[in-house]
Amino acid sequence: MAKIVYNVTILIENDVREEWLNWMHDYHVPDVMATGCFTESKLMKVLVDDPQAIATTYACHYVANSMEDYQRYVDNHAEKLRKEAVDRYGNKMNAFRTLLEVVE
Repeated sequence: MAKIVYNVTILIENDVREEWLNWMHDYHVPDVMATGCFTESKLMKVLVDDPQAIATTYACHYVANSMEDYQRYVDNHAEKLRKEAVDRYGNKMNAFRTLLEVVE
């Protein structure tokens, strides 16, 4: 059975970036992992060459063992966890999500 990668790409404004990174590390990612739907996570910074940019882009990968595990996350946890991020960062953050299948 193929593993599923739930990728969340986030554009976060630089004036709240450090606070957001701390929140991600200390609260959000642990909360997502505590759902039991994913086996691993990784937060990565997208490298760009524009020092004048007002925002920074990150990608957060969550690995699920199956589509069923991912769907359980969507059905039971995603809405609440997304709302926490929106309530906290509002228009300082923009996120989009993609679903990937691991092919080895």
